[in-house]
Parts: sequence; C-alpha cells; structure tokens
Amino acid sequence: MSIFQQFIHFKQAGILCSLVLPLGFIFGLIFSGRKNEDEAARPEEASYLISTEKIGTYQPEAIGKRLGNIPAVSLYTRFPVEVYKVVYRTIDTEGKPVNASGALVIPVTDGSLPLLSIQHSTITSDKAAPSYYQRSSEVWSAGTILGSAGYVVASPDYLGYGASNQLPHPYEHRATLASAGRDLLRAVREFCKNRDLRLNGQLFLSGYSEGGYATMALHKLLEQQHADEFTVTASAVGAGAYHKSAFARHILTTTQPQTYINSYLWVLQTYDNVYRLNRPDAYYLNEPYASKVQGSGITAKVETNPQKLFAPAFREGIVSGKDTALLRVLADNDVHDWKPRAHVALFHGTSDDYVPFFNSQDAYDAMRKRGAVNVELLPIKGGNHFSSVPQFALGMFSFFERFGGAAK
Repeated sequence: MSIFQQFIHFKQAGILCSLVLPLGFIFGLIFSGRKNEDEAARPEEASYLISTEKIGTYQPEAIGKRLGNIPAVSLYTRFPVEVYKVVYRTIDTEGKPVNASGALVIPVTDGSLPLLSIQHSTITSDKAAPSYYQRSSEVWSAGTILGSAGYVVASPDYLGYGASNQLPHPYEHRATLASAGRDLLRAVREFCKNRDLRLNGQLFLSGYSEGGYATMALHKLLEQQHADEFTVTASAVGAGAYHKSAFARHILTTTQPQTYINSYLWVLQTYDNVYRLNRPDAYYLNEPYASKVQGSGITAKVETNPQKLFAPAFREGIVSGKDTALLRVLADNDVHDWKPRAHVALFHGTSDDYVPFFNSQDAYDAMRKRGAVNVELLPIKGGNHFSSVPQFALGMFSFFERFGGAAK
C-alpha cells in the first residue's frame, strides 16, 4: 500500500493500516577535494530536461476506482491527468554529471497551476521508483490524486533507481537527495515552458520518512542556495531522520532491540562509501555479524541489540566524540538546525520506534531558536512509523490548502 492508499483505508475502515516502508536512518562531511551540490552552479541557459515519455492519460473516474471509489477521494479527483517519465541531468555523489529520472503528473486544465514536489519513502525494489508508475509507488496513488486535484506533481526516483539504477542508492545522503529533487524541478519547468503550461509561482514540497528527510534537505538547499531561482511556498514533512548526529548517539547507547537495525546499517554503509571512510565491516560490527554483512550485505540477519551488534570501540568513539571523521559525516547530513523562510509543518508519531519523535522535536526547537516563526510541530499522539501515515496524508492536504493549494 502506498501512503495515500493507507489514508483511504484508514478513512474507510477506521483502523490503522500496515504500510511496509522499510526506511532507515543514522549516520555527511565534505572531504577536501570532494565535490558537492555547491559546485553545481546553474547557468541560466543550462538545460536539464533530456527526454520525456508519456505513460498515459487517466480520467478522474478511473483514478477514483484505484482506491475503491471512496467519497473522500472525489473531493480531489477533479481533472484528468497526463503522466510522464522524465529523464534529466543531475549530479552523482562525486558531483559528476549523471542522468536520473522521475515521474511527472500534469492536470489537464487551462488553469494556472501550482508545482508540488513529492519525495518518496524508502524503497527496496527499482520497479517501485516513481518513473515506473507501478501500483507500489506513491506517485501512482497520492501523486495521481494530487495531480487530479490540480497540482503539477514532480517525483524524483533519486540516484540508484530508474535511469540511474546502475548506481547504488545513496541512502539518506542529504546532498544528492536534495540535488535530485532540485534538478527534476528545473527539468519540469522546462517541460512546462515548452508545452505552454502555466505555473502560478507556488512551490510545495512533501515527503514521508526518507521522503521527509529528502524534502527537508531540498527545502534547505532551495532557500539557502537557489533563492533567486525558487521560492518555496510551504513544505509538509513526516517522520524524517533530520537530526542524524543525535540519532546515531541514540542507537549506539540504547540497550533496547531495534527492529529496523538493517536500515540503520544501510545508512552507515552509504556514509562509509560516499565519504570514503573505507573502514572494514569489522570496524563497525562485532563478529559473527561483520562476516555476515560482508558476505550477504545489509540484508543479513544480525543481532538487533546495538550493544551486541556494534563494536565497543566504534560505539565509544561516537559517544565520546573521539571519532571526529564520522561525526563530521553525521553533521554534514543533519538538516534540523537552520532557519526556513517558508512555512514548514512537521508531522511525526510520538511512538515512532523507527525514526524517534525527537528528530522532529529537535528540528522544531532549533528552527524556532533561530527565529523561524512559520514552523509548526504536529505530533500524532500514539502513532508509530506506519500507523501515522494516514494522519500525515490528511494533514498535508489540509496544510497546503491554507496557502491556496491546488488550482481551482
């Protein structure tokens, strides 16, 4: 089930749903000689759009049937939509040019339209990426509903999926999650200009879990480095691991078993590779788990108690502050402590045992301390990582409507 399908299921049956969104989080630094998004300056004449492939045209009635003709959906399914796969230029983790892909949903209407970027949650199958437009993708459900409501919806695959599936996905890597979203927005604006589709100047951002983290990273990038190019209207983020440094310390000091420990290993492996720490698995993990991970990868069955899984010297280095290299990596991927100008709504379940609630609380506190007055913290009381999805979806729709929302 996608995020939006869960929302509908919740509204129809009155029960919490069982979304399976493996997500993960822990553990950014920019080593000397390594390129980052700052070096990808955008010449005004640059073209990011490479190609588009039309997937299909879908009528409001057919869109509603996908989700069981739920009355609530009829409030949003107003326009037919055209769906495209978009291939565009972006940069990889080394700052080198690479082709990436994403999905684009266009309402069929003569109105002037707002632009909405949806960053997807964790996926473990390439075919679940937005550009394939499969039932398993969030753009097939939530993205299409929002397109039918009157938003131009852009949804990046991220690196490692779709057109760039020859690369490993840099899981929870701030810089490339943000640059993939930014460059798709550039390509979509080129597409709209070429087709004489009118955009009304509003830009909304949204995502849940890895998508929430990616959305926060994108929002920060656009405001701090591309304010002359993009003006964010509002962003709605859900259950993202915004405070990586605190998250790492939390995992490495807790004695409680962690159900989603393999996701955390995925992030740790990503950071080790992207930032060229080049540490062996045995540096991070006790045996026999280091050998298991080396042989089977991050899907290996490992101990869920961090005190038994992670090597004592590794844990001590992070907790004591001695492991300055990895701590700089973590700090480079923190996206909680900055001052947004646009409105931000932080949704998070208070009983989230995958991405702890303190990630959103820390972001709210840090932003308010910096003087941000347009930040809202919206706790979902008693919600875990998956049961909170319906309230996030509903809250996102309502939040965006406060700013005019979709085309009327």
